Amino acid sequence: MRFLPRPPPTSFTHRKIKINLIIYVDMSKKIGLFWLRDDFRITRNDGLAEAASNHNQVVVFYLYKPEAYKEQEAQKWWLSKSLYNFQNRLKDFNINLEIIEVKSFKIFFDNLVKKKNFKIYWNKVYEPDYLKFDEYLLKNFKNENIIHKIFKGNALNEIDEIKKNDGTPFKVFTPFWRNAEKYYIEKIPLKNKKIKKCEKKIKFFKNCIQPEKILPKKNWFKNFENIWSPDEKSALKELQNFIKNRIINYSEGRNLPSIIGTSKLSPFIKFGQIHVETIWEECIKQNAKNIGTSKFLTEIGWREFNHSLINHFPHMLKGNYSRKFDKFPWEKNSKFLSAWKKGLTGYPIVDAGMRELYSTGWMHNRVRMIVGSFLVKHLLINWKEGEKYFRNCLLDYSPASNVAGWQWVAGCGADAAPYFRIFNPILQGEKFDKDGEYVKKWVPELKNLPKKFIHKPWELNDEKFRLGREYPYPIVKHEEARAKALSAFKKI
Repeated sequence: MRFLPRPPPTSFTHRKIKINLIIYVDMSKKIGLFWLRDDFRITRNDGLAEAASNHNQVVVFYLYKPEAYKEQEAQKWWLSKSLYNFQNRLKDFNINLEIIEVKSFKIFFDNLVKKKNFKIYWNKVYEPDYLKFDEYLLKNFKNENIIHKIFKGNALNEIDEIKKNDGTPFKVFTPFWRNAEKYYIEKIPLKNKKIKKCEKKIKFFKNCIQPEKILPKKNWFKNFENIWSPDEKSALKELQNFIKNRIINYSEGRNLPSIIGTSKLSPFIKFGQIHVETIWEECIKQNAKNIGTSKFLTEIGWREFNHSLINHFPHMLKGNYSRKFDKFPWEKNSKFLSAWKKGLTGYPIVDAGMRELYSTGWMHNRVRMIVGSFLVKHLLINWKEGEKYFRNCLLDYSPASNVAGWQWVAGCGADAAPYFRIFNPILQGEKFDKDGEYVKKWVPELKNLPKKFIHKPWELNDEKFRLGREYPYPIVKHEEARAKALSAFKKI
């Protein structure tokens, strides 16, 4: 989006002589507003950099809509800490960060345009509702003669840049990524725009709130404080640590939940403490030909693919991408669902993952697939229930990744795992947590069990360990559940 054109020349006639006067407005005297969304960074923040370069006074504002976070309790913690940390960071640039609690974005901006004494900038968020609202804003600002500019968001490519030759969106990941990767590589790299220090800090909005008001009322997130630091500095440090120590073995290490083999960058990416272009360029610069690097960047590709899917097929945000699954005979079993949430299914690898999630706000990706498969295929509970619970507990929750991930494992998504692929939680545990270290950490009731029984404690015959007392019996039997799932699939 470009700036609105300069005002046309003002014309008047005097003694039959026509004179054109071009009126220039000094934009630096207007207040520069930057609408902060998922952009908590200084590096590669085009919208903020442009605002600071064009104005002597800049105000960053964040719109907090409580309704939007009603089912995202864990993210309230990350958001609160991010706002607090970014407020302090912006002080170095004489920029105020103001937080406004709103019920409606539309009402807020309809009132804002009446002020007229500002120029506004923001970066895109690649979700259907956000992009649709951007269209409304662009039209409204143009009608009200509000000078504005919108920038590319936290992605390698724009949504509409990657399509098939016939103009339709990709539905399969491999050809999508082959084209998306090539398209990005062939682009002329954009320079990182540095943020200029403003003359002085100013206040612009009234009745602002403090970051602490956003924190969840229930203090279940206390352990997060010992694990995460939601700021740009920590994100960049985590990236460098990953590249230096783990990326070379990422191809194998990413499947082992007992070790730190992944990047742990997902919450930082979600909130924009780091831009994916920064990740890409640092990885290529330091480990260009490494297999682990290639595999890791493919995960960035999946994020791009998921964003493409939800924007071209927005119905999948509320239902099945594959409509035939609308007829799937899901079961409602509150007892099973509760056991799954609490990590009391009787399957150690599943229970370990669910407890890790609640305690840390994060879950290892391999384990996400295992617990997801267990819910939808062993318990025949609708994937929407799992998606909803993850939404509430995950620090890295995003609609694209969460919905697409759950539909992938359920078999009803685009380029999904076939429904008949049912993870055996026992074999998955034995393969990816061979010594049971991950299980022992999160299911301490089993820490003294011999390695042979750590993933199937029901086979242990020991008076010191009584199943049903120290640890629950399996709520379903694997083979029976598998057969039942396959039978249900035949009905659609």
